[in-house]
Amino acid sequence: DLDAIAWLEDRLAGHRGALLLVTHDRHVLDRLTTRIVELDRGRSHVHDGGYASYLAARDEREERAATAEAVRRNLARKELAWLRRGAPARTSKPKARIEAATRIVTGRAEAAARTGDLPLHVETPRLGDQVVELHGVGHRHADGPWLFQGVDLMLDPRERLGIVGPNGAGKTTLMRILAGTLEPAAGRRVVGSTVELALWDQLGADMDPNQRVRDAVAGPARKADWSDAALLERFWFDGDAQWAPIGSLSGGERRRLQLLLTLAKRPNVLLLDEPTNDLDLDSLRALEDFLEEWPGALVVVSHDRAFLERTVADVIVIDGTHDAERVPGGYAAWEADRRARRSSGGPSRSVESTAQRGTASAKRSPKPDAASRSGTGASDVPKRRSPSTLRHLTKEAEKVMTKAQRARDRTVEALHAMDPSDHVAYAEAGRAVADAEAVLGEAEERWLALLEEAES
Repeated sequence: DLDAIAWLEDRLAGHRGALLLVTHDRHVLDRLTTRIVELDRGRSHVHDGGYASYLAARDEREERAATAEAVRRNLARKELAWLRRGAPARTSKPKARIEAATRIVTGRAEAAARTGDLPLHVETPRLGDQVVELHGVGHRHADGPWLFQGVDLMLDPRERLGIVGPNGAGKTTLMRILAGTLEPAAGRRVVGSTVELALWDQLGADMDPNQRVRDAVAGPARKADWSDAALLERFWFDGDAQWAPIGSLSGGERRRLQLLLTLAKRPNVLLLDEPTNDLDLDSLRALEDFLEEWPGALVVVSHDRAFLERTVADVIVIDGTHDAERVPGGYAAWEADRRARRSSGGPSRSVESTAQRGTASAKRSPKPDAASRSGTGASDVPKRRSPSTLRHLTKEAEKVMTKAQRARDRTVEALHAMDPSDHVAYAEAGRAVADAEAVLGEAEERWLALLEEAES
């Protein structure tokens, strides 16, 4: 669990001897390593420094590889044309050149760029205001002690929530209750009518090891409106891998197949239980990029600190005290809060019991009555949006603003490049600049308004 990882990290940091480790934990790589050896398609690449230095060096190497691959493709087109023209009138094709051309056409550059990020763009059904709600939920196994009690939780349509705590505290149990695969020992669960929920768990027990990969995706692919081959290629299953039995897949390949089958159900509420297990660094980064743009509600159980920092806005802490606490701000805020509490010996103000949160971010205001809908009564006050929703809206507004800035810059550059004597074209370009400025102004105003709302 997270405490054990931190303890081990501290012990290894104080170790005076040499250290060789294999890990996908980016925090560990950045803190403990001074050199990283990357194994990639049968080759090794050595990078000095920690994880951040490794990323920079690898990106530079892949840029060179991409350039080399572009040169190879261009040369391949020329050599194909040369081969197809046939022998010149009074000479024969040099044997060496034919062999070289064949190698170029059929091969790849030795340092070719790796496959790009997983293109995990999945359409999701509309999600209404009511998502998943827990009211006074508690659970224990048989007559054993309570894992947690009195949990009240209301997920927002744009929820980004992590569940953290020591092993055995009940994180997966709470996730299964949210998913509806486990009945709570106390309390009740309510699900909105528009919810399409999918759970990506650690087990993968629903996959037949004797079934071929392509057969496993036949039904889900049709629901996602993709062909079987296209769906598999989106998840790096090419060629023979599509016809391999599931039992022959590596741990990382099985996890990728699980993710494929989960997303092909087109959920709008996604529950991920230890999703980073067995995923390599490229798959991790691609999954994080996907979740950052995914429009549905997300709940994550994970021991990967970097993954939590990128994907969740708040965390619920289950620590074996029978209570579940919600910490706004994600993993980093929770870790800072823990340090503050240890140093002061008291509870932190930033932590809220889920049983005491009232109408805070995970709660929804009650539906207005007829009088308030007609414009009378106290319900005329606008409902305050949750912190997680505001964080998402602010991030999206910032992206829109950045795009508007780039569009405005392009119109200004086009105007400067024009001949002022061409009055008609110059006037049109000027209007384009004015329009772009107006769009940028609106984007900036929305971004500032969201910032002010979040800070109020």
